[in-house]
Amino acid sequence: MFEWIREWILKLIGRDKKISLGFYGAPNVGKTSLANRIAMDLAGEPVGIVSMVPHETRAVQNKERVVLHVNGYKLTMNLLDMPGVAVKVDYRDFLNYGLSVDQAKQRAREATKGIIEAIKWMENVDAALLVVDSTRDPSEQVNVTLLGNLEARGIPVIMVANKIDLENSNAQKYKETFADYPLVPVSALNGTNMFLLYRKIGDAVKTRKKASM
Repeated sequence: MFEWIREWILKLIGRDKKISLGFYGAPNVGKTSLANRIAMDLAGEPVGIVSMVPHETRAVQNKERVVLHVNGYKLTMNLLDMPGVAVKVDYRDFLNYGLSVDQAKQRAREATKGIIEAIKWMENVDAALLVVDSTRDPSEQVNVTLLGNLEARGIPVIMVANKIDLENSNAQKYKETFADYPLVPVSALNGTNMFLLYRKIGDAVKTRKKASM
């Protein structure tokens, strides 16, 4: 990450600030990939393991003390990679990934527990990234459910339309569907538009700070 970008972000947020940033979204939209991209940019270490199997992240993954020091400014970010949230978990969906019936049922139980945990953890976040797959339908119920829960708690939300590197990506449809929310199209895989996302994170933290005064 370029030094001038780091300096610019930190000047937006202020001196010696600490924030908890929650990563929310449906399974397999790229939450962990995005968290890893930010953690690698800022700290040189990933947050968690990425998998094609739904609900690979079934407990909150916490990357603490992601810190930058630039020209006397300090930003400490606590990255909270949440389990994927779904309105329904069916163990039979996991059978397509080579899991046995017992393994699939166990994963379904853990995934359900993870969804409950992700919602409870909203009490601990200062700002949230709602990560969506830009190749999928924006009207999925999980997106509306998560936005409603975050908004009810007064948590600043940035919608991140991930996977714009894919040919069938269409981030514009998310912008049109959720016009009231800031949206940043990104590719967590190759780092496209991460600068824009960091700027939006800075704006969200400022909004949160003013609201708490």
